[in-house]
Amino acid sequence: MTDKIGLNDIMKRAQEMQKKLQDIQKQVAEMEITGQSGGGMVKITVTGQHYAKKVVLDPNLLKEDRSVIEDLVAAAINDATDKVEKALREKMGGLAGMQLPDGFGTQDA
Repeated sequence: MTDKIGLNDIMKRAQEMQKKLQDIQKQVAEMEITGQSGGGMVKITVTGQHYAKKVVLDPNLLKEDRSVIEDLVAAAINDATDKVEKALREKMGGLAGMQLPDGFGTQDA
């Protein structure tokens, strides 16, 4: 038979996890990440919430065909989105280290 888990201990750890999650959400809201394509000819800065904040096009790019520009803009957006997702996974990884009390969530046979 396993020891009884104290409700206070469970609540304390849940509050710690909630605080850490709120901290991560704040950090994410403040993040700005730049994706690029075409060797830096297109740079798009997005927030941690995936909102485009800034677009920079190299003036030489404007001489290219419209379809080339469109493809490079899409690639820069995808690059920025991938970087945001990677940053989120890294930040959220910290929550995995927070353990619930022993026996919590397990069932006795």
